[in-house]
Amino acid sequence: MGTTWSVKLVAARQRDLHALHAGIQSRLDEVVAQMSNWDANSDLSRYNTADAGSWHVLPEDFLTVLSCALDIAHASGGAFDPTVGPLVDGWGFGPAGASIERFSPEAARAQVQWRRVVLDRMERRVLQPGGTRLDLCAIAKGFGVDAVAAYVRSQGIDAALVEVGGELYGFGRKPDGMPWRVIVEGWHGDEDDASEPRVLAIDGLAVATSGDRWHRLEHHGRNISHTLDPRSGHPVMNAPVAVTVAANDAMHADAWATALTVLGTHEGMEVARAQGLAARFVQVREGDGSGRIVEEYMTPAFEALLHATGPT
Repeated sequence: MGTTWSVKLVAARQRDLHALHAGIQSRLDEVVAQMSNWDANSDLSRYNTADAGSWHVLPEDFLTVLSCALDIAHASGGAFDPTVGPLVDGWGFGPAGASIERFSPEAARAQVQWRRVVLDRMERRVLQPGGTRLDLCAIAKGFGVDAVAAYVRSQGIDAALVEVGGELYGFGRKPDGMPWRVIVEGWHGDEDDASEPRVLAIDGLAVATSGDRWHRLEHHGRNISHTLDPRSGHPVMNAPVAVTVAANDAMHADAWATALTVLGTHEGMEVARAQGLAARFVQVREGDGSGRIVEEYMTPAFEALLHATGPT
């Protein structure tokens, strides 16, 4: 999926880490084979090019992720949409490398509608209505984190910090008895306007961050955010520079971080509170001649996690 992974873990000195490494890579290869839009032979790619009206039986992982994606699409009012593939490619962020000059957001937007995806969960299959192109990059990485964590646990590892493309899940304690502690992404501008670092202890907790300062393109002298609004077909303007979500699993944290970034700080905070999410927003705006102003907003659930972690 065009990214990297790492696992920090506590194991006996005599443990064969080569075998463990191979097992982790094999588990991630399964995720890629099912859900990568960068692999032309993946289950997802075959679905995207299938004939209209065809049904496709889904492997277990794919079914789990697509089910979650559709649930969050509904809960977010379409701010998260797994059918966003035509927009991702059109704006130049996908594997197709399409040229923005030849791209019509309005035409692509007509193909983006999560409600067109008919998922038969009992029969474990999905309908291709015609022209629907799934893109699960905003949720599959999180699922990959969960899959690796489950595999590592199954191999008798009692403490690990798993990371795939920046999404994290930690469990257990380090040899000194302390939990895994991670700094939450924020604004790293000039020293005098940088946001205060926040640290979370993660034991049975996942953390995912999305935002406007990652994966940007320049078009006609204007920076284009990789965060696309499926509802409009265009990149999100004035998006938060960072939105962090902590959850019980990385799949939900990953998808919700993207959805809340699309919604923006004000609406995103309302939705996050309504959903009971542990979320933090960092917004940067230009002051009246006084430089940048960094604003931080946290839901009560996120503040509770900080208090549980202790002083930063």
